[in-house]
Amino acid sequence: MKRQSAGRAVLAIDAGTTGVTCLVVGRDGGVRGRAYREITQHFPEPGWVEHDADEIFDRTVEAAREALFAADTEVEALGITNQRETILVWDRSSGRPLHRAIVWQDRRTAKRCASLANEAKGIRRRTGLVLDPYFSATKLEWLLQEKNILKWRSGEEIAAGTIDSWLIWRLTNGAVHATDHTNASRTMLYDIGARAWSPALCDLFDVPAEILPEVRPSSGDFGVAAATHFGREIPIRGVAGDQQAALFGQGCWSPGLGKNTYGTGAFLLLNAGDQRPKASDGILTTIACGPAGEPVYALEAAIFIAGAAVQWLRDGLGVINRADETEGLARSLETNDGVYFVPALVGLGAPWWQPNARGTVVGLTRGTTKAHFARAALEAMAHSTADVMESMAKSSKQKFERLRVDGGASANDWLMQFQADVLGVPVERPANIETTALGAAALAGIAVGVWENGEEFLGVQDFSVFKPAMSAEHVGTLRQGWRRAVDTTLYWAKGQKE
Repeated sequence: MKRQSAGRAVLAIDAGTTGVTCLVVGRDGGVRGRAYREITQHFPEPGWVEHDADEIFDRTVEAAREALFAADTEVEALGITNQRETILVWDRSSGRPLHRAIVWQDRRTAKRCASLANEAKGIRRRTGLVLDPYFSATKLEWLLQEKNILKWRSGEEIAAGTIDSWLIWRLTNGAVHATDHTNASRTMLYDIGARAWSPALCDLFDVPAEILPEVRPSSGDFGVAAATHFGREIPIRGVAGDQQAALFGQGCWSPGLGKNTYGTGAFLLLNAGDQRPKASDGILTTIACGPAGEPVYALEAAIFIAGAAVQWLRDGLGVINRADETEGLARSLETNDGVYFVPALVGLGAPWWQPNARGTVVGLTRGTTKAHFARAALEAMAHSTADVMESMAKSSKQKFERLRVDGGASANDWLMQFQADVLGVPVERPANIETTALGAAALAGIAVGVWENGEEFLGVQDFSVFKPAMSAEHVGTLRQGWRRAVDTTLYWAKGQKE
């Protein structure tokens, strides 16, 4: 078979929570090959979530081979992006996992975190994170202690890491045990000021430092994937956690640039530059990538419910049959007629962090229709994003220049225009919203010269731009109504017991 001559390309591996996506991305930004494999979710006990690490690796190799075959072109490097905070331990000599990977969603260490309340300020000072089972440290502590791993193996005999480290280890046939700064910053064992593993935190969680991976720049040398996996050796030259990869893929490598991913929930990241910013309560400080993949600071916030509010309208209430109906329903109304929906269906995330909050709808009248519910759900995504951005801008003294967006709900043009209106800055949506994988491709491609720099990579991407068009007075009225609705939700939460 004659190979394509369309130019240089890289392989991107996106090892997510529910599956693995692999893309072959050409120098022109086009996707030449794509494949996907689902991974199994294991729930051994309530609140526990695990993945089979061997399955993750096998599915990764399968998807990568399929994408490479479809692309029918040579690739010069591969990049890896991954679900963050998920952790596992394996035997160095055999490469065999010593337990299933414990997933970021897992809550088994909640009591342990509660017992460490006096350490919370010190942990936040070193890591930029809140003390929570979400992060890797207490999961790794549980693996080492509950499974008695260190009683029958020394620290030199085992390795621990997040999913990127596991894939690097397996792809290099055990030659490289490494991670990047972005993934390290999500473990709650990494000092983001010193840019190194924290001896104090390793002691606190009884984690031997020798089992942890070497931390390397996100765009750099992570070894070579052996020919046994893909038929030829491929250098691994880019690694980043999924949200930071999306931030880079969106071109947000300068201070003041941010992105929002509208999925089931929403993740908003703001590049804060070289100096560590002050973060308000509920906002995390983390590590992201600068123009060359070097570590910089970023602020991050999680909005618990975004697209899930629309799913609830569809599956819980039967108000709509398909998620994309919401755009037409929202457009059918000239205004929201004072109807607001605060979708605190699992509590309120950033910037409020009120776990006792519950979903609230205000402003109902006899004239309220399903169009009002649909519009209120979309408006809630935009208002929640604005709340977080205002909190970030205030604490970091960084002004958002624009917001770049991705995720399923970003396909809704009405929502994107409303988002631009309430923010007062342009909202830019890439033609290819698989920005997580594109970020991994860019980090790897820049390292080997497929793209000279981030600007050249961004130059091959196309964006739809939504510019603010609503009057400041009307925006103020809408924001005031939203805040009253949130205040109502918070007032209700005060009366709820834990």
